[in-house]
Amino acid sequence: FVLVILLFLIVLFGMMSPDSFLTMSNMFTIVRQSSIMGIATVGLLFVMIAGGIDLSLSSVISLESVLAAVLLTKLGWGLVPAYMLGLITTTIVGLLTGMVIVKTGIFPMIGTLALQIILQGVAYLICGGMPVSNLPATAKIIGQGYVGPIPFPVIIFVLVMIVATIVLNRTYIGRHFYAIGSNEEAARLSGINTAKLKVATYAIGGFLSGLAGLIMLARISSGQPTAGKNMEMDCLTAAVIGGVSLTGGEGRISTAVCGVLIIGVLSNGMTILNISEYYQLVIRGCIFLGAVCLDGIQKKLAGRKVKKVA
Repeated sequence: FVLVILLFLIVLFGMMSPDSFLTMSNMFTIVRQSSIMGIATVGLLFVMIAGGIDLSLSSVISLESVLAAVLLTKLGWGLVPAYMLGLITTTIVGLLTGMVIVKTGIFPMIGTLALQIILQGVAYLICGGMPVSNLPATAKIIGQGYVGPIPFPVIIFVLVMIVATIVLNRTYIGRHFYAIGSNEEAARLSGINTAKLKVATYAIGGFLSGLAGLIMLARISSGQPTAGKNMEMDCLTAAVIGGVSLTGGEGRISTAVCGVLIIGVLSNGMTILNISEYYQLVIRGCIFLGAVCLDGIQKKLAGRKVKKVA
């Protein structure tokens, strides 16, 4: 079903603007632009499979963007140390987020929303509210470089997908993530350390959001305190469209990637057709609402079937 929607959108925008949309360069543009959102969505997928949610990923992307930019330009750090410190920082942020949510028992949506506001403020403080530019040329490779005809961000995205698929489908840790999201109490009684694994999903989400932030930094050639603005809603929409359940225990990398490409094609197509940004926000919001409603309807139908069988 998700693949059908993706193909439908490609055909629709192709018919409406064949000269601009159906070109090889534009297809590469869509995939390259979707790579940043896709990497962050994979991180969010880990959190959601284990029954959580993370609304702070947009601020984590912004934080990574300005932190790495300041280290590179104002403090004169080398490329590798700056990127490593940035990724370590966002991973620790994710780790602390998970610990707060698990230890206090607060709703993940509320906790990560509060963290989103805090991190957004920290991002502004780091850069003084101004974009940080004049990056060294080597810092732009990760977002603007190519390996043959393939954009570098796409290669990173593919590698992230492969590793994530192996972890979720071929390791006992991945199976434990699904078990926790399906029934946390049953997973705990079966001997799974649910607390540590739930914290680990937020750490994974923080790391991948940081990686997305680095690519965003290189792509726009400056550290922006608003680099990840509204990214959390696009990632959530892509994940839910791709079959990741809001209640946990369900979701696959392959269908989530299709969800990412749907959002990417939709954004690119509407931009080519010169649709107002305000209308684009309305359309994205409606799509997210529809995806959430469908997820809720599926859960209700599944619950009724279980009751009938019982």
